[in-house]
Amino acid sequence: MKKTLIASLITLGAMTSAYAKDIVDTAVAAGNFKTLATALTAAGLVDTLKGPGPFTVFAPTDEAFAKVPKADLDALLKDKAKLTAVLTYHVVPGKVMAKDVKAGQVKTVQGSMLTISTTGGVMVDKAKVTATDIVADNGVIHVIDTVVMPK
Repeated sequence: MKKTLIASLITLGAMTSAYAKDIVDTAVAAGNFKTLATALTAAGLVDTLKGPGPFTVFAPTDEAFAKVPKADLDALLKDKAKLTAVLTYHVVPGKVMAKDVKAGQVKTVQGSMLTISTTGGVMVDKAKVTATDIVADNGVIHVIDTVVMPK
C-alpha cells in the first residue's frame, strides 16, 4: 500500500510538472516559436502571457513568420505599438480547447474580431490551424501557419 501511494504521488508530481509551464515557457520549449518569443519580448508582452490568464493563443510558427517579407517583419519588430496590436490579435481571453471551437467571430485581446471557420479544417482568418490543444498552466496554444493581421 505504501509503495502504491508513493508511486501515485510521484506520478501526480510528474504530471503536474508537465503542465507547470505558462504559455511563454511552453512555446519556447516547443522550439518552433523563436520569432514569436522574440516578438513577445520586443512588445513587452512576456509578463502578460506569463500571468494568470487563462489565454487561448493562436501561435504562428517560425515558418509562418518567414512568410512575412523581411523588411516588413523588421519594421514591425521596431514598432512596439503595431507589434503589440498584431500579437494581441492572436490572443483570445479564456481557455478554448479544440473541441469547443465554433465557427464565427471571437473578440481578441487586441479588440478586433477574429473569424473562425471550421469547414475543411479550422481556419483563423486566413491561417490554418496545424496543431491544437498544447496545454499550459495558464491557457492553451493552437498552432497556425500564417501570421494574422488585425483589420
